[in-house]
Amino acid sequence: MSTAAPTIRFLDQSTPPHILTLVIIAGLSAATMNIYLPSLPQMATHFDSEYRTMQLSVSLYLATNAVLQLFLGPLSDRYGRRTVMLTACGLFCIATIGTLIAPTVEVFLLCRMAQAVIVAGLVLGRAVVRDIVADAQAASMIGYVTMGMALVPMAAPMVGGLLQGTFGWQASFWLLLILGLATMALVWRDMGETAPMSGGDIAKQFREAPELFTSRRFWGYCLTMTFCSGAFFAYLGGGPFVGEVVFGLDPVILGFVLGAPAVGYAAGNWVSGHFSVRLGINRMVVLGCVIAAAGMALPLALFYAGHESILVFFGSMVFVGLGNGITLPNATAGMLSVRPRLAGTASGLGGAMMIGGGAALSALAGALLDESTGALPLLWVMWLSSIAGLLCIAYVLRRERTLALGG
Repeated sequence: MSTAAPTIRFLDQSTPPHILTLVIIAGLSAATMNIYLPSLPQMATHFDSEYRTMQLSVSLYLATNAVLQLFLGPLSDRYGRRTVMLTACGLFCIATIGTLIAPTVEVFLLCRMAQAVIVAGLVLGRAVVRDIVADAQAASMIGYVTMGMALVPMAAPMVGGLLQGTFGWQASFWLLLILGLATMALVWRDMGETAPMSGGDIAKQFREAPELFTSRRFWGYCLTMTFCSGAFFAYLGGGPFVGEVVFGLDPVILGFVLGAPAVGYAAGNWVSGHFSVRLGINRMVVLGCVIAAAGMALPLALFYAGHESILVFFGSMVFVGLGNGITLPNATAGMLSVRPRLAGTASGLGGAMMIGGGAALSALAGALLDESTGALPLLWVMWLSSIAGLLCIAYVLRRERTLALGG
């Protein structure tokens, strides 16, 4: 890792990738996660399945996403960020074709799981940043990258809703295929190698992973990310049901309101980009966790007071996004700084924990909701997850004080 600012030339394979390329490869992963959510009820009808079965396309995608991150980080440390990213883009395009021609819901779900390979964009984007800049600068740069990326999950459900209303559910997957091919071409042209590749066998990369597991700070940062983002992933699993069934929204309107967290996320990333270097990553993580927890306490209180409305439910999701936008870039930078030479492995392991936890919370939210419960089970899951994230960063602070005192 260099302490000086790297020379970067757009569309030049001999230099690190441009920040725009990092935004795009991470953005494709984000779009794949949620662009089709407004179509879930219609897809259930198309495949003659229940909504809960169709909702598995979210939780299974996230679970596969988590498992893949265990391998993508070490593979990129061994073979390079560029090679792994190009391979992931190619496999993603093949899987997307599979979703379009799937004859049954089972085949669709398998292809949907295979689409999760595009998470390489998130894993390797973080690792590339850590390859080329220092800790506090990494938090700032990740903040700027994900601020741009936040425009994708904000716009994706809106675009998906419009495509659903005009062309049907397959249109979202056709768009993903086109974007996948374009992203692969961009990676080929712009993404120079940044990894200080180990040169050893891949088994060595996995044998070195326990080094990370022995660090309490690594665990603390990872669990903070897992629980703080868990509120958002629970929302992905339950938000479409609340909008469609509880509030009776049509797909186009649902697509617009589902993007509420991304508005706050973009603002939170802007805050991270401007203040992480000045305030330090731990203070920023605490701030983000407090905002997310307080933001979820508000709708819970209002719902119990009898003020259930679309504005209260979806408006409060802006605070969840704001908290995540501040917390995640800084917690990520902290996680990657524990063992810098294992940045790719750390990114994969931490991402696997975060997405795996998200898959569980997404499935839990989908299982708890029905017409009789309303939105309350989802709000409780989101609030408790946010509180757990706050407790985890408190542990990190305590551990750092102990180490500073020689404990």
